[in-house]
Amino acid sequence: MAVYTDVSDGALRAFLSAYDIGALTAFRGIAEGVENSNFVLRTTGGTTGGAAGNAKGGVTGSDFILTLYERRVNPEDLPWFLGLMGYLSDHGLSCPRPVAARDGAALRVLAGRPAAITTFLPGVWPRAVTEAHCGPVGAALARLHLAGQGYDAVRPNALGPESWPGLLDSCRRDGDSVQPGLVAELDAALAEILPAWPAPGALPRGQIHADLFPDNVFFLDGAVSGIIDFYFACTDILAYDVAICLNAWCFDAQGRFDAARSRALIAGYESVRPLSEAERAALPVLAAGAAMRFLLTRLYDWVNTPAGAMVTRKDPLDYLPRLRFHRAAWADASSGAADHGF
Repeated sequence: MAVYTDVSDGALRAFLSAYDIGALTAFRGIAEGVENSNFVLRTTGGTTGGAAGNAKGGVTGSDFILTLYERRVNPEDLPWFLGLMGYLSDHGLSCPRPVAARDGAALRVLAGRPAAITTFLPGVWPRAVTEAHCGPVGAALARLHLAGQGYDAVRPNALGPESWPGLLDSCRRDGDSVQPGLVAELDAALAEILPAWPAPGALPRGQIHADLFPDNVFFLDGAVSGIIDFYFACTDILAYDVAICLNAWCFDAQGRFDAARSRALIAGYESVRPLSEAERAALPVLAAGAAMRFLLTRLYDWVNTPAGAMVTRKDPLDYLPRLRFHRAAWADASSGAADHGF
């Protein structure tokens, strides 16, 4: 259950009194998610003060999301995240729009936690990904990249390649308890990936989502109706975001790569923003790096999280077949061998 902080009825009503969104009629926790406490609010409606840091227009409606940011989120990053979401919403992307209180602030405090209200998006995330989902996801990601070009504030990627050796070092003692030989295999992979990583300025950069997994994309009537959960977003290589999606959307439950999904995702992306030749050439190493990033962060949580901690652990071995596939595909691409779908 992704509700780590309880909110009393009285505290919530006092909190909502600062907003022009009407009276509270319903309130429930959201079970999904692992980082923050999330709730659905239903109110009698009303007009808010617009997105964070933006005086344009208002938002009328009766359904909202209340998020309490837990200890794994750096409060200093929250204005950047909320500002990005407001900017993307203003520029045509269907994503949660931060709701400002009457004093213009979108970030407040509730139950001792930083808290914000955002607009509610319709749709459901796909529990069983198919090729039909991948084209729309690729196009939505490209729209995000284009919409974010005017958001000038920079947030470095705290989980980029520079962080991976340290993450692996923190797992050395217990990493092989997950699978014998795992640490040595990851050492070997890092020794290949890091020297080949694109140099600064070699590829286009901008604001990336960096966590666009199926549970962060809503669909309605076969189309993407919303992108959520921007709390890993950062400023980094745009094609790296594509590589993250290749890992998240283009492997089946057994860890097998689906080339048809990959081609659909890239075709969808390029229908909005064509990749350069340099970006295409870099995709194999970027995909291997994306697999490494998620394997390492999951491994870190797996071996370093004490019992009872406020983290839902995910199996790091889910990403080992992906990493192995990408290393092999990268070797094939380097030798001019088979096309693997990207």
